[in-house]
Amino acid sequence: MHEKRAVEILLVEDDPDDIELTLHALREHKLANRIHVVQDGEQALNFLFCRGKYGDRNLNDQPKLVLLDLKLPKLDGLEVLRMIKSESSTKAIPVVILTSSKEERDLSGAYKLGANSYIQKPLDFTSFRERVNELGYYWLLVNEPPPVTNRTETTEVEAWLGSKVR
Repeated sequence: MHEKRAVEILLVEDDPDDIELTLHALREHKLANRIHVVQDGEQALNFLFCRGKYGDRNLNDQPKLVLLDLKLPKLDGLEVLRMIKSESSTKAIPVVILTSSKEERDLSGAYKLGANSYIQKPLDFTSFRERVNELGYYWLLVNEPPPVTNRTETTEVEAWLGSKVR
């Protein structure tokens, strides 16, 4: 039996308009209790691996879903995805790519690195809101999450983050 806990989402997006649209759609349909927003790839990894200003987070208390843009400052979305899916403490977190990119290399690269879904952002507000509602409904209410596991090892990502956060 799964322990009931707050439904958290990590939104990794640098465009203020897309952040606002996504937050509006998720809140409108009451799909999450808490939505954390970070605006670059480095912040996303710091959040997920509890480093820097997120050092007080519990690594075992991960978001139920990561919505990840690909075109990000500091560290692009594909690199963030690679690091998320390469670490035992985060690889089971569903990662949905939510991007404006139509490039085939982005699509194939995301799936090769372990993306759970790839959604191209619609251009109009109504379609965007509906798309976010549909993906939120599936990943947060329909999909059964994996069981929670405890962290036991130092990772490649921790070493990388350690070199970035001093």
